[in-house]
Amino acid sequence: MTITVAGTKKEYEDGLTVAKLVELENVETPEYVTVTINEEFVESGSFASTTLKDGDTVEFLYFMGGGQY
Repeated sequence: MTITVAGTKKEYEDGLTVAKLVELENVETPEYVTVTINEEFVESGSFASTTLKDGDTVEFLYFMGGGQY
């Protein structure tokens, strides 16, 4: 199947879960990443049970805190 990951089309086997994609894409600090599929947020507790489909668009989002120096 073909999915778009962070703006790049890639080929993966059918049945790929979000958890496995995070692993395959070597996502930094996976415990802090937020994932969207087709612009909808996926709860981190359901990464292992959420299966991707052909044509999906996946983005990895990192929330960064900041403040005054």
